[in-house]
Amino acid sequence: MSIMEYNGGSVVAMRGKKCVAIAGDLRLGNRNMSLAANFEKVFPITQKLYVGLPGLATDVLTLRDTFRFRTNMYKLKEGREIEPNTFAHLVSSTLYERRWSPYFVEPVVAGLDPNNSEPFIAATDLIGCLNFAKDFVVSGTASDKMFGMAESLWEPDLEAEDLFETVSQTLLNGVDRDALSGWGAVVHLITPEKIITRSLKSRMD
Repeated sequence: MSIMEYNGGSVVAMRGKKCVAIAGDLRLGNRNMSLAANFEKVFPITQKLYVGLPGLATDVLTLRDTFRFRTNMYKLKEGREIEPNTFAHLVSSTLYERRWSPYFVEPVVAGLDPNNSEPFIAATDLIGCLNFAKDFVVSGTASDKMFGMAESLWEPDLEAEDLFETVSQTLLNGVDRDALSGWGAVVHLITPEKIITRSLKSRMD
């Protein structure tokens, strides 16, 4: 088994019409044995920016704290919140620093630009190679299953509630076909007016 599959977990992000959604499952496992259903993999960076970190649980927690530290230092130095595109490059450079002994995490970034008009999503591999997308990005052990679902369900310029339904169905149907992820999920819907966070129930077997 690959070390990327040791703890399991999956994350998906999608663009909509002036909104963006990111969702991650809650399973924490030890190979095929499930340990907990409350291990979140999506974390806030700013009010309108989130990062999803599927992969090895110890590296997930390390990178979460590293990104918080570096974005706080950026805010102190620049006097403003970090923008999604800048944060994506920060993620990339942080991972590339450790390319010879990498973090076993494949991050997903989702957020709105400072004008609240342009949704932004991106994903990287474990050494920081960036993938900017205009529709959706997937990562984790169920990524191949979610990719097919997302291709079937996603449409351009989805309204916020339609985007929530689309990303939820993509994640739930993807993780239902993957033994290493699932056990519930959390969806964050980012709009110009507010952030909506909802919990989803899924199969626990």
